[in-house]
Amino acid sequence: MSGPATVPTGASVGDFLAAVQDPKRRADAQALCALMAEAAGVAPVMWGPSIVGFGSYHYRYASGQEGDWPVVGLSPRKTAMTIYLSAGFEQEILDRLGPHRLGKACLYLKRLADVDDAVLRELVADAFRKLDGRTLAP
Repeated sequence: MSGPATVPTGASVGDFLAAVQDPKRRADAQALCALMAEAAGVAPVMWGPSIVGFGSYHYRYASGQEGDWPVVGLSPRKTAMTIYLSAGFEQEILDRLGPHRLGKACLYLKRLADVDDAVLRELVADAFRKLDGRTLAP
């Protein structure tokens, strides 16, 4: 059985963010990375080729599959900024955030300027507090 494809790497977060082609998306990604680093209180690390992660937690499924994943992370995708929040989402906080879409464990933002920075910082800090360094099992 092979290991997970998305693991921490030694790649440069700064180089990855600087290589984002769209200047507005690049600026949003750099600003979001700084906001998340401040809210989480840890330095960013590249996870695989396209996720900037902060902290980590260990998961273990009933199937026996297990691995590590960043507690919070971001990826500047072409259609939206993707924010990974493994702890899930508090609806009360989301109601105050501004325009966004949700996936299973992802928050999608079109433009960082459209959301409330303080609320986003609260969302990231809350998610980080809940999971950093913990193990989740079924």
